[in-house]
Amino acid sequence: MLTVLIEFAIRCLMVALFLPFSALDKVLNLKVAISQASQAIPNRLFAILLIAGGFFIEVFMSLALVTGVADRLAALILAGYCLLTALLWKQFWTKPDFRLKGASNGRDVFWDFLKNAALAGGFLLLAFGSNGSGVQQFLHHPFASSQPYATVRSGIQ
Repeated sequence: MLTVLIEFAIRCLMVALFLPFSALDKVLNLKVAISQASQAIPNRLFAILLIAGGFFIEVFMSLALVTGVADRLAALILAGYCLLTALLWKQFWTKPDFRLKGASNGRDVFWDFLKNAALAGGFLLLAFGSNGSGVQQFLHHPFASSQPYATVRSGIQ
């Protein structure tokens, strides 16, 4: 029972940024979200579609990851989402004041970029596991669950 609670807590921590916080922020501050998306995507309709797609990913992929239903595919999608949002909205390289020492808005964006990349790495570990055989398993059964809440048969529960 303890291992199930720990696994559940770990998965909740992995998605806490998205569900409920970022998804709720998109609902409560939709105009701001559209405005922010429009900075990277000039076409307003496409920006709205990106916000809607982001909301869908944040809610449903997070739920899949927490429940263990097609959680490996959900983790892969969340990893891609983290990397895409980093590339679209955390463009530290475009900031004219980016420097490693002293006050710098660009450095703050750089840290946000790295946080997104690190979170993507964590999701990739959930998707593929920590060794090469996990990649092969995923490719053969992308919709399979990792069965995170199955009882451990080795005696530790």
